[in-house]
Amino acid sequence: MKNILIAILLITFCTTEAQDFKAYQFYDQKGKEVKTEKLVKELANYDIVFFGENHNSSINHWLQLKITEALFEKKNGQLMLGAEMFERDNQPQLNQYLTGKFDAKTFKDSARLWNNYATDYKPLVDFAKSKKLNFIATNIPRKYASQTAKEGLESLSKLSEKEKTYIAQLPIKVTLDTPGYPEMKAMMGDHAEGTKVMNFISAQATKDATMAESILKSFQAGKTFIHYNGNYHSKEFGGIYWYIKQKNPNLKMAVISVFESEDPDLKVPSKDYIPTNFNLVIPGDMTKTF
Repeated sequence: MKNILIAILLITFCTTEAQDFKAYQFYDQKGKEVKTEKLVKELANYDIVFFGENHNSSINHWLQLKITEALFEKKNGQLMLGAEMFERDNQPQLNQYLTGKFDAKTFKDSARLWNNYATDYKPLVDFAKSKKLNFIATNIPRKYASQTAKEGLESLSKLSEKEKTYIAQLPIKVTLDTPGYPEMKAMMGDHAEGTKVMNFISAQATKDATMAESILKSFQAGKTFIHYNGNYHSKEFGGIYWYIKQKNPNLKMAVISVFESEDPDLKVPSKDYIPTNFNLVIPGDMTKTF
């Protein structure tokens, strides 16, 4: 009897101490848990999917790849890819790599790739290459966004006609009605000069508007266009989503937003949580890629 009692106590102790370690959890807009199989099934019904990310999150990037692979199967190959991490003027180099005319080194040497390209984005590009899918370089060349931040939106009108093809059609509408932009303004504080604040927000707008235009120009009816971008570019249905909505409100779009949590059960965060269509909650201590 004594041995049985000890065994029961040991089992109870182990049960209370042991813990499942969750790497991620998806939720819908109402806060209900969503299994990945159901997520993929629902995403297949959308024209455009924005997969937000924390740029240095390993689990975020792994899920992007896995969801993309599953969505490819669900859509019978009717899929297009695009990303913030590639700039419009590097589309020719990207195409050369996708078609096998450039090897990995030539592509790396000829395009402006992010420092974490090899670990975080190359798997997506290689998947597109293996399946012969279009991969669109959607973003504005960073030098023009930097120019906007320093000199204002008006300075873009001085660019050559060739250079203007790499940015959204001018004039670009910039308004604090765009979700996320008032937050950017608040982040800069009351001490910041009005012109400086608006230049900073305008630089963000040039990125969002250019990515939106790139997606709209490339989108093909019947296919799902999945776009990878920093969470801020589509959170709260703002950024790229907002600009596309102004141009074509009839497109069916979904946003996957990402949130970090210290809760081991990865429950919906109790604060600073504004959900979109689908919401990815990941551990705050998940391995970072940089």
